[in-house]
Parts: sequence; structure tokens; C-alpha cells
Amino acid sequence: MNTLLVAPELFTTDSGIPRMLRLYLKALCEIAGPQDQLRFVTLNDKSIEPSQLQSYSGPALSTWSASNRSKLKFIWQTLWMSRGANLVICGHVAQLPVAWLANCLRPGLRTILVAHGIEVWRPFTFWERRALTNTHRILCVSAFTRRKILEQIPLPESKLVVLPNALDPLLENQSAGLAANPESPVILSVSRLSSADRYKGIDHLIAAMPQILRTAPRTKLRIIGRGDDLPRLSNLVDDNRLGDFVEFTGFVSDKQLRQEFSQCTCFAMPSQNEGFGLVYLEAMTAGKPCLAATAGGAPEVISPQSGILVPYGDVQAIATACLKLIERKWNPAAIQACAQKFSFANFRERLAAAIPA
Repeated sequence: MNTLLVAPELFTTDSGIPRMLRLYLKALCEIAGPQDQLRFVTLNDKSIEPSQLQSYSGPALSTWSASNRSKLKFIWQTLWMSRGANLVICGHVAQLPVAWLANCLRPGLRTILVAHGIEVWRPFTFWERRALTNTHRILCVSAFTRRKILEQIPLPESKLVVLPNALDPLLENQSAGLAANPESPVILSVSRLSSADRYKGIDHLIAAMPQILRTAPRTKLRIIGRGDDLPRLSNLVDDNRLGDFVEFTGFVSDKQLRQEFSQCTCFAMPSQNEGFGLVYLEAMTAGKPCLAATAGGAPEVISPQSGILVPYGDVQAIATACLKLIERKWNPAAIQACAQKFSFANFRERLAAAIPA
């Protein structure tokens, strides 16, 4: 099997989609046979060094190309590198028409799409519909995402397979951290703070803090992330006189992020549009309970043993749930066991089973 992975990016940013596609690359390398070859091409990466691939590649990876945001280069490289391939795995629906074009030029080339979430919860363009119709399999990160696709386009249901996201194996063995001082609880949230991502519900968390503080007056909300919506969120903090209780950390390294998960009391991101919610798994790996909204794919990740679900946008419910997260004595080992259902080993096996023979 000769496989081409087509991705928007792998290393330009550290958001959920590129992080997950790095695990696709790693899994594809590990399930490859002795004679199999793997290639990949990315749109947004300026360049990719072998050192970056050290944890995510293997002997099957023969070559790769980074297009530095040039769509023409990306299209050309995809068509060129599809020569001799049996399978194209497309990491985002926006690149699917290019994969479909490769399929038209090379009859017999099969195509798999990875459907992450919000990018496929919408009406599709003409070319996307053409490409989706000709796709051999669609790997959906959640049953919710699978249902949303089928609402938009009539496809054989057998074509759409649920393949949940996975923990990076570099994080799987993280030990449960000590909670913050019970007298000074810390609610942690991690999100892009951009105006396009207001659905993450960070403003709702901030709005819930006055009620939380009436019961737990030494609680702190730590918000990790950066983006153009930070001024609005900062004004919301100031308007509610929460300057001593809400902290914006900006960007943090992976090592710092693991430390933040280890030291917090609980994690909260009451988002409306999470296709899966990889960040919940990261918190659960540290043994920390999570707050999420009853929306998108999050209810497929969070169970009563690992956290609490609330209606999206319900500030009262968010405050009540946060207090329950703070006050309840959670079992870190049980939370970690919930996270292990989404281990990389399980993901790799499911991916191998999902690839058409």
C-alpha cells in the first residue's frame, strides 16, 4: 500500500487539527508493511525538518512537501506525489477537491476524508459535494459529526465511520497531578481567543465567576490562549471587577501546559462546536474533571466519572457545575481510565480496520 497524506498543516500551529493529523501520520507509519510507502504534503507549513518528525514518523515515510501557503504548489505537489499511490488520506474537507482531482487523473486511487467537526457541519460547495460523493470513506471524529454530514448530503451510511481522536502517546503516561490548594481552587481553560472562536464559551465562564466567588471566594480562573478577542474578554473581566480572580496567561509551551493541567483543580471549556474536544482528554490524562457543554461531540468524551455537562450558554448552570467540580472529591485514577479509552494504540487499531482493503 502506497499512501499519500494531504493536510492543511502539521506544525505551523498547535491547534487540534494539526495535532491530530500528526497522530494520523504516526499511526500510518506504524501500520505500514515492509513494502509500503508513505508520503505527505501540507499547505500551510513553511518547511518541515526531520527533527520535527522524529516522534511522528517511521521507515515507511519516504518523502514530504510543505507548500508555504502556496495553493498552486500544494495542488501541483499533491498531483505529483499521488503518482503510484493507492490511497489518499485527506486531512480536511477544504483540500478534498484536490484529492478528488488526483483521483480523476489516476483511476483506481482511493480517497479517505478525515472529518473533524465544525468544518463539515454546513452546506457543502458544488466541488466539495462532487468530491464527497467520490470519497471511499469518511472518518468522523464523533457520531455527532457523522450525523451532521448526513444531514447535508445523501451518502451511503456505511461510507461514514466513527473514529474518535486520540491522545498523543507523549501525554498518555502523564501522572495525575496534585490539585490546587482546596482553599484556593483553580479553574483552568485552554482555547484560541479569537473572535471566530467565541463559541468556545470563555465569556460565559467569565460571566459565571461572580456567582462562583460568592460560594468559593478564593477561586481563580486561568485562561491559556491568545487571539484577537482578548481585548473584549479583558473588558468583560474589568466590567465585572474580576481582575484579582481571572488570569490570562497567553501562549504557554507544551511543558508548561502539562504543568497547568497538573496543578489545576478542574478544567472547563463550555464550547458549542467541538467536533470532539482533544483538550478534555489532556485534562483527563492529568486526572482532572472537566466541564463541557451538551453540544457537539463533547458528550461522547465526558462521562459522569470524568466531568459534568451543562447547556451551552447557561451561565447559571456553568457556575453551579464549576462549584460541583471544585467541591466534589473526584477519583483521578477513574478519570484517567476514561481517557485511556481514547489511547493512541486503540486509535491505531481502529484506523487500520477502517482503511479499505
